[in-house]
Amino acid sequence: MNKRRELIIAFGATALAAPFASFAQQPKKVPRIGYLTGDSQSADAPRRNGFRQGLRELGYTEGQNIIVEYRTAEGKSDRLPELAAELASLKVDVVFAFTIGAVEAVKKTMPAVPVVSVTPDPVGAGLVASLARPGGNVTGFSTLASEEMIGKFMELLKETVPKITRLAILSNPTNPFTSLALKETERWAGNLKLSVRLFSASTPDEIEKAFVAASKERVGGFVVVPDAMFLAQRVRLAELAAKHRLPAIYGIRDHAESGGLMAYAASRPEIFRRAATYIDKILKGAKPGELPIEQPTKFELVINMKTAKALGLTIPNSILVRADRVIE
Repeated sequence: MNKRRELIIAFGATALAAPFASFAQQPKKVPRIGYLTGDSQSADAPRRNGFRQGLRELGYTEGQNIIVEYRTAEGKSDRLPELAAELASLKVDVVFAFTIGAVEAVKKTMPAVPVVSVTPDPVGAGLVASLARPGGNVTGFSTLASEEMIGKFMELLKETVPKITRLAILSNPTNPFTSLALKETERWAGNLKLSVRLFSASTPDEIEKAFVAASKERVGGFVVVPDAMFLAQRVRLAELAAKHRLPAIYGIRDHAESGGLMAYAASRPEIFRRAATYIDKILKGAKPGELPIEQPTKFELVINMKTAKALGLTIPNSILVRADRVIE
């Protein structure tokens, strides 16, 4: 009887232990990251590689201990809300969003989901309360300070082509960053003794119209304000600048690599690599509103000498010695 009782107790203990053992062996939830950018896949490739490198350095392997859902709007900002909704349906744990439009789409679609952003001026755009304490569900990286960068573009182009007296600035009015980028234009124009004309383009067709209008007004060069649509149309922009024989400077290095004369910008692959550290912190419990916005420390000046020669320009040594890359 004692032996029978022992067998019953042993069996009961095993039955009770089984559910706990089964629970303990449940696979750990693999975090799912949303990745949203307004750029094209080709333009995004080097930055995406930087992001993936950052994940690997932190011990993440896509498809194993992390899943990344990539969505690109191909320069069509009106697609961003639709793509953000796709990510929301996948129940992502955190979103990495690049461009102001992408961040705004995510905030509207997923107001409670943490967002790691890469934008020009997140405070000025109203995405965060401050750089030190963003508040809310957004943190991340600033790619530039608009009033400083727009002046830097104008300064570099004036130094490259000293004879310029009239300058055109091309911007996309649908981009929230445009008003921020243009607010210091007049002050810089006065300092550099330049007259400035503003041209807008919100569609690819309007880009060509802007160049035709600028050429008729005999401007001596173009400053192209960073924008996802312009980036997607970077080859066309370079072709139009060459056709109208207008030197141009851009805020994203891909433009210079695609035939634009020069670009001055924060190193985006480096920023994207660093962004992985914020994803990691949030997955481990950090609150985005308490993670300070990081500002870029590495900027790159890229010059396309082939384009300079085609335009009949001699790039001054003062510019060449500061270049991080010269494309022959």
